[in-house]
Amino acid sequence: MTKRELIEVVAKKANLTNKAARDSVQAVINSIRDALKRGEKVVITGFGTFSVRNRVERIGRNPKTGEKITIAARKAPGFTPGKTLKKVVR
Repeated sequence: MTKRELIEVVAKKANLTNKAARDSVQAVINSIRDALKRGEKVVITGFGTFSVRNRVERIGRNPKTGEKITIAARKAPGFTPGKTLKKVVR
């Protein structure tokens, strides 16, 4: 499902115009993004949890030359599905 298809589904199910649905979907996405940027967790009961995960520095290899390189530590977004979502998908 693409973002456009999601907007169409929200518009139909919530009886909104496509513009209102687009604004709503974008507001939710922006809110999740901003919370993660601040390092906060976003918990949507019945769906899952968005969080920031810390990746440690590690040694890797350059596939072209085989040379060892250091991969820097960084932060990455993560998602853990909730129990209800797991049950529905199974």
